[in-house]
Amino acid sequence: AKLVTNTMRVSSFHRASTASAARTVSTALLLLLGALLIAASIPSTDAAALTRSSLSHGRASARMSQSASLARPRAAHGRASARMSAATDWLTANGWTLGKEQGGGGSDWASFSSSSVTAPDGTSRRLFIKAARRPAQEMFAGEALGLRALRAGGALRVPEVIHYGDASGGGSFLIMEHLELRGSANPAEFGRAMAQLHLAEPSSEPARAGKFGFDVENTIGGTSQPNGWLDDWPEFFRTRRIGHQIRLTGSDELATLWDTVLDRTSGLGALFEGVEVKPSVLHGDLWSGNMAATANEPCIFDPATYFGHHEAEWGMSWCASLGPAFWSGYRELIREDPGFAERRNLYELYHKLNHYNMFGGGYYGDSVRLMTRLAGK
Repeated sequence: AKLVTNTMRVSSFHRASTASAARTVSTALLLLLGALLIAASIPSTDAAALTRSSLSHGRASARMSQSASLARPRAAHGRASARMSAATDWLTANGWTLGKEQGGGGSDWASFSSSSVTAPDGTSRRLFIKAARRPAQEMFAGEALGLRALRAGGALRVPEVIHYGDASGGGSFLIMEHLELRGSANPAEFGRAMAQLHLAEPSSEPARAGKFGFDVENTIGGTSQPNGWLDDWPEFFRTRRIGHQIRLTGSDELATLWDTVLDRTSGLGALFEGVEVKPSVLHGDLWSGNMAATANEPCIFDPATYFGHHEAEWGMSWCASLGPAFWSGYRELIREDPGFAERRNLYELYHKLNHYNMFGGGYYGDSVRLMTRLAGK
């Protein structure tokens, strides 16, 4: 969230400075100062990349006219608006009456909007709309089906999916229930709700039959997440999760270290000796930005859902602020299995590799450290 916020700050600063670019050398100096100030306020893993982007943009701005510098943002905004229009057109065609739009925003891969509407049955509602450049099957099908799988667990509040689809001019959209988020849930209650979710009968037939995976491929952040069904959990996590991320890094060092982990753990099987692993529905990307409270209920959203070992849910706990009260509530229903502390390194590794693939920087060292632990070095 901090990266997105600061990226938006950089973008805003660029637009303001571009308007007077090439007038004086002082403009370039202001760009440099702005980039350095922003870099000082964000994690070191991402600061260097943003600083390089700011300097590069500043030099380019000095060579562009004001009209040329504004053309691409206007075109991008126009395409995003067209995708949002595709969503509202679907609503209108299906009996929804549109009211006032109540704010918007965006991230690196999607734009957001919230609107008041009247449903076909006459009830007043608020909807949350997301739009993206990629087609629905790549971007929103996995999220929509994931939200529905989480709602089927019946343990906590999850946004209702209304519809998702492709825009005629390219890109896609997802329409869902808007939730009024109000701070954090009671931690013990949230812990019990997550345990109930993990204990719920899977909504997917292959998962009920003991298989691990999901009905469609989806994404984890902006990274593809393969979910083909497998009977064996260590094989699934070895190939569909860590192996996939390792290949995306293109790093021979990480690949060699991962091979060492597999040799030392019998292909990860040794980490699960004496542990019964059953498919649980997982949020898949549970960090503090994807959890909140609404109407005194804990709620979760923006998932990367699949059916897997319940412990894999905690691979993002380094970024989730789950305290003793949460774990007390969770352990009331699901006890800690032997070896959890070591397996936690494995589950964290998946997300650190993904962060390295998305952002670079210090996540590489984190991944090396976690694999070194798993290899017992």
